[in-house]
Amino acid sequence: MDRRSFLHTALVGLLGSRLLPFATPAAAQAAGGFSFDAVVARARETAGSPYVRPLMKMSPPFADLKYDQYRAIRPRDDMRLFADADRGFRMDLLPPGLSFQDRIEINLVSDGVAQPIAFSTDYFAFHPDFFPFPDGRAPSDLAADMGFSGLRLRHPVNSPGVWDDFAVFQGASYFRAVARDTLYGLSARGLAVGTGGPDPEEFPIFTAFWIHEPQPGDSALRLDALLDSDSVTGAFDFTIRPGIRTVMTVRSVLFPRRDVKAAGIAPLTSMYFFGPERRAGVDDFRDAVHDSDGLRMVNGRGERLWRPLRNPPRLETSAFADENPRAFGLIQRARDFAHYEDAEAHYERRPSAWVEPEGAWGKGAVTLVEIPSADEFTDNIVAFWRPAAPLAAGAETRFDYRLTWGAVEQDDQPVARVVATRSGLSILDPRERLFVVDFDLGLTDFDRVAPKLEVSAGEAKGLSIDRLPEGNRARVGFHFIAGDLPSAEFRLWLASDEVPASEVWLYRWSR
Repeated sequence: MDRRSFLHTALVGLLGSRLLPFATPAAAQAAGGFSFDAVVARARETAGSPYVRPLMKMSPPFADLKYDQYRAIRPRDDMRLFADADRGFRMDLLPPGLSFQDRIEINLVSDGVAQPIAFSTDYFAFHPDFFPFPDGRAPSDLAADMGFSGLRLRHPVNSPGVWDDFAVFQGASYFRAVARDTLYGLSARGLAVGTGGPDPEEFPIFTAFWIHEPQPGDSALRLDALLDSDSVTGAFDFTIRPGIRTVMTVRSVLFPRRDVKAAGIAPLTSMYFFGPERRAGVDDFRDAVHDSDGLRMVNGRGERLWRPLRNPPRLETSAFADENPRAFGLIQRARDFAHYEDAEAHYERRPSAWVEPEGAWGKGAVTLVEIPSADEFTDNIVAFWRPAAPLAAGAETRFDYRLTWGAVEQDDQPVARVVATRSGLSILDPRERLFVVDFDLGLTDFDRVAPKLEVSAGEAKGLSIDRLPEGNRARVGFHFIAGDLPSAEFRLWLASDEVPASEVWLYRWSR
């Protein structure tokens, strides 16, 4: 069977019991074609029933896989969707196994009609070193009861004719993306529930996707997703435009089954192991290891804030109260190889992710959760918007935003930026801790700025500013005496004629 015939068979295939009324050709035509409204309607209807997780009972060759075995299952190049036409996008279907054990429904939308793709091992190549298939192909009827675990999108992001993967949707409601000249790093989620709160965290799942068939010349790909969990259902619409920056326009509609007090909107997840801010207990040849080094915010008043990330001694949650935030994101600002000296991981090429709300999000807080971590293999940083009011059971709540991935920060105001945070014990008095914060002044004149510092507790002394030898940069330093205090909050900025001329550096010190 050739690829085109196989794909046709898959599209009209074996998910009949799980087809939606609107996913059949007749119903789709009668309703004027498939649209995001159909996903919203399904989420609304699903919220009226108890949650049933789409967990599969794994069968060979996907059962009991080790990490290396799972990695030895690769999507077949000749089975990529949309590869048989001159289109700007291609798509891999991802196998189940390992921790990916939820059956994810994947549909194609073509000419206004949504059709499910039937699962088959024909989509995958199995490395013969790990599986008993000499030619790398499993029997087509094997594991027919399994389902896909997600999808990977491809586009010539870096070079014409090279189909780089630029976005992956796999595992709970996680997804991640890259832009030109970047490598995968931090992730996003559709929704966080209970993160950083007193109750157990809940991980909603994208249980179904609808991918709109790309046409020749398209520069953006659209997909819809259905989210489900114990507490909430939701409909998501993504329009994704890859390039120097990969930009996702996200529309979401949430339907809580019960009051959700600790919702996290537009959540981002990253890793911060260590950096020059604090290296106590680290024995490593590298100077820094992190996928992101700061939480950046533009609040509703237009104030620009920079909060360096930390690997704290204990779990810490910070909430930055706001109303109608303009933007926030987890940023990788250190872009020099010398900052990391890691020729394998290349942390200097990890993307930043920047959330720009559309419309008024009301009152709430940008929330940062920092979790202690003993290695670089665990994501220990989460940032999201938490609405002040709970998401009410039976209500319909909309959150739309633009999510931008890339190495180049977006900025519409030429203010000085924080580029480094360092600290260590004072060589003059071990009871004191020295902090130095470097600012890139941009177009700001060094002779016109002065540092301003506020400390919530303890004593700060010796506030100073010096010009650095390279570029238009300034270093602000001060000594901090904590005494018996367990923690303290700092707020530092540069002022010109008493007017803020820089981002505000926010920092939490704790023992």
